[in-house]
Amino acid sequence: MDPLSHATGPRTLDRREGPYGEVVLRERRGPDGEIHEIIANGCFLMDTSDGRSERLLMDAAYAALAGRPDPSVLIGGLGVGFSLARAAAEPGWSRIAVAEREQAIIDWHTTGPLRHLSAAALADPRTTVLHTDLVAHLHSTSDTYDALCVDIDNGPDWTVTEGNGGLYAPDGLRACARCLNPGGVLAVWSAQPSRTFEQTLRNAGFSGVRTEEVVVARGVPDVVHLAVRPA
Repeated sequence: MDPLSHATGPRTLDRREGPYGEVVLRERRGPDGEIHEIIANGCFLMDTSDGRSERLLMDAAYAALAGRPDPSVLIGGLGVGFSLARAAAEPGWSRIAVAEREQAIIDWHTTGPLRHLSAAALADPRTTVLHTDLVAHLHSTSDTYDALCVDIDNGPDWTVTEGNGGLYAPDGLRACARCLNPGGVLAVWSAQPSRTFEQTLRNAGFSGVRTEEVVVARGVPDVVHLAVRPA
């Protein structure tokens, strides 16, 4: 009999203290095999059980660019790699950058248990991994992109670390806009819809604000908030 068939909970594969607190990679058995989970400062971030919302994040941003030739994208957060893998699977992106502040997460993808999810995307010549905090990067970089896809928290109303809250405030959204080319798209993943955030986007000068939902059988759906920097 498989000894894992009676497992009662996840097992820890790696635990590290970084400049932003503790990050943990855990593994648990699911109906279709092992599922990996990332925990930050005791808060569940994401797992590998279902990547539909991450795929929606990337697909919705690309579709919103409406055929713009050779678009570029900056992804905020490497996470379990679903967003990066989806971006690399789309040949239309000309340049793909992903900002990840936790060295542990980068290591899990390059040499650790998550490499099977992202190896092809990381090897793609269009891909660049930026070991940096997204919030700090937006305020300091002179690079611009056609799309900015953010998945670093559980949403604008449920941040993992206190410093991330500023990203969803007017000053942070203005930094997002400065990082976008005219007509560029901001896509923000959230574990729940936020009408307040939609209004904040409009107040920050974005247009075309809308929200797409991931259909779920029950409970609150994951969503992607979309907004356009006016041309």
